[in-house]
Amino acid sequence: MKLGWQPRKWLDKKSKLGFRGYPVGTVAFYGLDAQRASKVAVAVIAAQDTEPVTLHGWFTESGDVRNDPAIFEKIGLFLRGHEVHSLAMTEEILGCPGMSKIAGGCLCGKIRYSAAVEPLLTMVCHCKPFGIRMRWLCTPDL
Repeated sequence: MKLGWQPRKWLDKKSKLGFRGYPVGTVAFYGLDAQRASKVAVAVIAAQDTEPVTLHGWFTESGDVRNDPAIFEKIGLFLRGHEVHSLAMTEEILGCPGMSKIAGGCLCGKIRYSAAVEPLLTMVCHCKPFGIRMRWLCTPDL
């Protein structure tokens, strides 16, 4: 009995075939740590030395996108719709500081931060770019 189209199996097989011409699809997994991929970014590159012609991403608040059959179906349909001949995909998670819940720093610009959790408190910065009298409040970039 044939099960029909299985997007995850199709993607795995396509990525193992190597380069078979353009357009090339790319699949990259991102997360705040090495255990859970919370985002996947998929791009289509039409020709050598060109920018992607399209880019799309899918997210999950809980769980891992690599274990979500619905997301893999969307990825497969997206890449099939662009008739990709080759696929570059890896299971490893790339770090993603851009997915931090907050990012900010001192107004002087010497200290920057990002965090995956909400801050417990806001502190006063004692930077002296304009002399001892100046004190700035460190605030998150919103």
